[in-house]
Amino acid sequence: MNEDFLIALISQNALYLLGAIFLILIVVKGVHIVPQSEKFVIERFGRLHAVLGPGMNFIVPLLDVVAHRISILERQLPSASQDAITKDNVLVQIDTSVFYRITEPEKTVYRIRDVDAAIATTVAGIVRAEIGKMDLDEVQSNRTQLIGQIQSSVEDAVDDWGIQVTRAEILDVNLDQATRDAMLQQLNAERARRAQVTEAEGTKRAVELAAEGELYAAEQIAKARRIQADAEAYATGVVAKAIKENGIEAAQYQVALKQVDALNALGNGEGKQTIILPAHAVEAFGDAFKLLKGGK
Repeated sequence: MNEDFLIALISQNALYLLGAIFLILIVVKGVHIVPQSEKFVIERFGRLHAVLGPGMNFIVPLLDVVAHRISILERQLPSASQDAITKDNVLVQIDTSVFYRITEPEKTVYRIRDVDAAIATTVAGIVRAEIGKMDLDEVQSNRTQLIGQIQSSVEDAVDDWGIQVTRAEILDVNLDQATRDAMLQQLNAERARRAQVTEAEGTKRAVELAAEGELYAAEQIAKARRIQADAEAYATGVVAKAIKENGIEAAQYQVALKQVDALNALGNGEGKQTIILPAHAVEAFGDAFKLLKGGK
């Protein structure tokens, strides 16, 4: 009797122990702590059941299973090169790089198999399409605008995959050697043209400055002549006024002054000179000296 009781007691305790262990296992299996940088995709009987975010989460053991652990950190695709033809038929090689992050893991897991390869293929096609709309000069000068167009087009294309394209970069635009040589020749020709234009402008400016100098000199000569004419006109006016006011005496006075000036100039000549004057001239000089004396 006692042995049967002990056996029953042990069996009961064993069942309790097994039950406790089972409950512990259920709790351990049902509790999942998701890191901040990840999301867990939960399946129940092979179908999508839930997406667990960061923190402590509970699932039903044996029914639910963590099918996918998806990192939500930003990723960078390996740099890729693709050939493209511009609108003006120039072959270029574009080096690109794309950054993205997964925002909806349930779409990424069940709608696309190789997300990196899919994005790379999409970027290559979009880059070729956008480059084909632009001339080479536009590709070189409007790189920021081109990057924005590529990023916008890629975002629209991958929206169904639960992906956010955070940044797209054009690392380099390479040209074949023939195109490089042609561009170098064009650049040298443009530099030569600019040099010729600069030289022609310099010659033109020099001619303009010379003409301006000659014009200034002519204006100054004309100004001097005008001043001289004004002075002569003023002197003539003074004489005319004196004649008008004083009559013939003023005229004789002016003639006397001229005669005296002429004698002084003749007397100051080199060597000894003998001057013979007619009698009426002597009388005229006498009158002139009287006028001079009277004028003084």
